[in-house]
Amino acid sequence: MIKATHRLTVAIVGRPNVGKSTLFNRLVGKKIALVDDTPGVTRDWRAADGRVGGLEFTVVDTAGLEDVFDGSLEARMRVQTERAIQRADVCLFLIDARAGVTAMDKHFAAWLRARVKTPTILVANKCEGAASQPGLIEAFELGLGEPVPLSAEHGEGMADLVESLLPHMPKDEPVEEPDQADEDSIAVADEAAEPDADMPVDETEPKSLQLAIVGRPNVGKSTLLNALVGEERVLTGPEAGMTRDAISVEWTWKGRPIRLVDTAGLRRRARVEAKLEKMANQDTLRVIRMAHVVVLVLDADGILDKQDLTIARLVIEEGRALIIALNKWDAVADKNAALKQLSDRLQTSLPQVKGIPTVTISALKGQRLEELLDTVVTTYNVWNRRIPTSQLNRWLSAMTESHPPPLVDGRRLKIRYMTQVKSRPPTFALFVSKPVDLPDNYSRYLVNGLRETFELPGVPIRMLLRKGSTNPFD
Repeated sequence: MIKATHRLTVAIVGRPNVGKSTLFNRLVGKKIALVDDTPGVTRDWRAADGRVGGLEFTVVDTAGLEDVFDGSLEARMRVQTERAIQRADVCLFLIDARAGVTAMDKHFAAWLRARVKTPTILVANKCEGAASQPGLIEAFELGLGEPVPLSAEHGEGMADLVESLLPHMPKDEPVEEPDQADEDSIAVADEAAEPDADMPVDETEPKSLQLAIVGRPNVGKSTLLNALVGEERVLTGPEAGMTRDAISVEWTWKGRPIRLVDTAGLRRRARVEAKLEKMANQDTLRVIRMAHVVVLVLDADGILDKQDLTIARLVIEEGRALIIALNKWDAVADKNAALKQLSDRLQTSLPQVKGIPTVTISALKGQRLEELLDTVVTTYNVWNRRIPTSQLNRWLSAMTESHPPPLVDGRRLKIRYMTQVKSRPPTFALFVSKPVDLPDNYSRYLVNGLRETFELPGVPIRMLLRKGSTNPFD
């Protein structure tokens, strides 16, 4: 298939709880957006690559449209949805066929007809079974043309959706119109695309630097993302726990493509009670696992409490590069005392990773964000570093001569050879005569020496002990 110069963007809109996120996951082919029966689960719009019936496009999930125009969270969600509609090439206006056409459906259908220039396709969701037929007939009253009946949950009606999208595809991208013979292939593709809760957020290794922003609720993560990309991309406000879905933004900084991901605030497990919050926490953990660099945002008024340390340890255990951003730094009275407190806590509680970079910022005022991004790129390069085997073994010979391995049963352990087996994070194989007898403190001695000699500050270093009597590469 020849790629178009312009990729079609499809925004899914409608009132709360009509199945927008379920359709989004169906079109994307994996479970990215959180789905629950509770209205208002989605708050920020999010985009991903969609594919169905041979068509490729960008699909955008949005918050439920609410008829609210004050300063409330619902009103700010509506503004975000309107921005997504303005950027789209076509809108899918979803209604719940089983519930029938509601007054809110009529209100927003009239608004789309009168004030929105983006072409709109009416989609009647939840059309499995006879109970949906009255609602499907009522949908004609909305004045948006013939509704496309489908079931996002069960994958029914995807061929009709493909047919409705075809006229909006870019003219320079040839596509094959699905005929009756293609119906089975579309059904098979949809069945294969059934969202799986255990799938990662991203299943392919992208070329962009993957940067995740994590931390406790209400420390300024979303404010930081907006400040970095230079627009109100995600909702911010005084309400704790505002972000639920992990929102990714493709962005370029100094010519380097970056995928920036804002995440839900992580709280202690004992305090995570609601089903939605548990789902959001799981989503955040998946984002950490796929990230390259993780920025842990701390509130400068509460530096590295127990939950912050738990998050930091999780990032390190997953092998990600960690950077600490001390936010709201402009409001700190005694800056020297705050930095000393942070340094002491890091040395005491995270001794396994020395030299974790720390940047003091104010996301709200846009202070020192350039330095933060420079630190991200530098740390990413360290995380990717490879050390030649010859240099490693010259270093290893000097280290063992300076501090020989211990005696075991009257005989000194022999360390034969060392090589780097992978980067991201730097991982080394150490060939020892009796690996199980090498003390942890000697392994730490070698890791600390690696970090100092080869300039590997702030990233996890993994040491794999292997049994070997000779150089395995001879």
